[in-house]
Amino acid sequence: MTAIRVSSSLAASTSYTITTTTNYSCYSSVFAKFRSNPIWGFSFSVAPLCSRRAKRMAHSIANSTLGLTQPNQIEAPKIFFAAKEIDLVEWKGDILAIGVTEKDAAKDENSKFQNSILQKLDSKLGGWLSEASSEEDFTGKAGQSTILRVPGLGSKRVGLVGLGSAALTTASYRSLGETIAAAAKSAQASSVAVALASSEGLSADLKLTTVSAIASGTVLETYEDSRFKSESKKPTLKSVDVLGFGTGPEIEKTLKYAEYVSSAVIFGKNLVNAPANVLTPAVLAEEAKRIASMYNDVLTTTILNVEQCKELKMGSYLGVAAASANPPHFIHICYKPPGGLVKIKLALVGKGLTFDSGGYNIKTGPGCLIELMKFDMGGSAAVLGAAKALGQIKPAGVEVHFIVAACENLISGTGMRPGDIVTASNGKTIEVNNTDAEGRLTLADALVYACNQGVEKIIDMATLTGACIIALGPSIGGFFTPCDDMAKEVLEASEIAGEKLWRMPLEESYWESMKSRVADMINCGDRPGGSITAALFLKQFVDEKVQWTHIDMAGPVWNDKKKSATGFGVSTLVEWVLKHSS
Repeated sequence: MTAIRVSSSLAASTSYTITTTTNYSCYSSVFAKFRSNPIWGFSFSVAPLCSRRAKRMAHSIANSTLGLTQPNQIEAPKIFFAAKEIDLVEWKGDILAIGVTEKDAAKDENSKFQNSILQKLDSKLGGWLSEASSEEDFTGKAGQSTILRVPGLGSKRVGLVGLGSAALTTASYRSLGETIAAAAKSAQASSVAVALASSEGLSADLKLTTVSAIASGTVLETYEDSRFKSESKKPTLKSVDVLGFGTGPEIEKTLKYAEYVSSAVIFGKNLVNAPANVLTPAVLAEEAKRIASMYNDVLTTTILNVEQCKELKMGSYLGVAAASANPPHFIHICYKPPGGLVKIKLALVGKGLTFDSGGYNIKTGPGCLIELMKFDMGGSAAVLGAAKALGQIKPAGVEVHFIVAACENLISGTGMRPGDIVTASNGKTIEVNNTDAEGRLTLADALVYACNQGVEKIIDMATLTGACIIALGPSIGGFFTPCDDMAKEVLEASEIAGEKLWRMPLEESYWESMKSRVADMINCGDRPGGSITAALFLKQFVDEKVQWTHIDMAGPVWNDKKKSATGFGVSTLVEWVLKHSS
């Protein structure tokens, strides 16, 4: 649970409590349960599948408990945040961390800091800080950090964290929070303070955004998903003091927003991290229903079964799902604002392949990543995470539809074969020349369904193509849209969120490679420009009157170094929706 408390003291401080608790008891969900409390809070719980209703199909239960794997109970971090206005040299605790730009780190001809805050600390330490930073070759570059044990201060250690040539971005300040959390973990520290060496150029609004980013980075880096480990380490970090950013209700409001989004990101990460033998389409649907029930003042949910999808003629989606013993579940959450006034209707559509074997075009060979195909539902995790955050934030004037066509792409005698023709719900026929290009087939019917809700704008999020990873690498998502105005909206939202996106071209001439002699189209074109032809395929299922953006998040969905999901997309989607709120 995460709580926020406001208090006053002689040090002119405003304090907040951010706690994240994980209670794995016998609820009907296998994943993260978030409770809504009067205080700022979030919690997770994972439960045995034995508590699910008996009417669930027997093979679904058998497959979702394959290997007898159940999540373990873990004790999540409890972090108390306080915004204070006190002298850095007077602060007492384990680590005093200072964000330093390259300009701040500059030294004079005597190898002494020129920055006033660093000068003051250095003077208190008898010049030891500047000497030690020189020995460590610390120049303030982004990614640099040095943690020094120091005598003569209230803090046991001083940390200098590089922000680059000019920070002023959400990503750089979130990275500062992440570095603080990592340093605390390494030093087994329980109390940390964070400040900036200089705050020139930071307006009042930017200071609030900076505090939010630091808090988010700290919480996200502190949390470890050890649900599936036999043992887990307890985090030691208990308190973070944010110094020099002011105090008061505005910081409280900003930190509350940071909590909502951070909890949603963790929720999304937990979904993606969960193995496919635990996270089945049925379980993903249960998570959607849980979100809606938690915030039922603004959220409602509809789950369509196979027969209902047949009635809607979703042949493209059902073709992908046909080989799996776990039946598909088509998820639709609807957000309606308090008061009921709606000025614009939006849709967020997420790819929901809880596992992708490639089908008969099975994934083989080096780099096929079949062992990581649990993350092929990363788009749905982003969409459901956004639903959770927006259910708490409750933006006015905007109706949002969260849509996921959840299923598995496996191999069996009932499965879709190369050369088969499927018919989507808008009547268009598709020759399946590659069963491993399945995500776009599920999204086709999901996009048609979204348009039928009367929305004006759609964003779809999908781990769609390896080609996008080749083009942009592992950290940047590609986005495609025929609308320049919407491209600007999405890019601005991603910049505020601190997530990297790059607009890619929708080259219409490439559609020639997607034409079929026996159907309206094939589902996979030539290898060159594969992410572009995939986007052009999706475009065939969007109403011309609807503004649409496709985000290919195949790269940034996963951090290979940490072997963990990133929660990518949640923050951008939330920011984009809020920009449309009245």
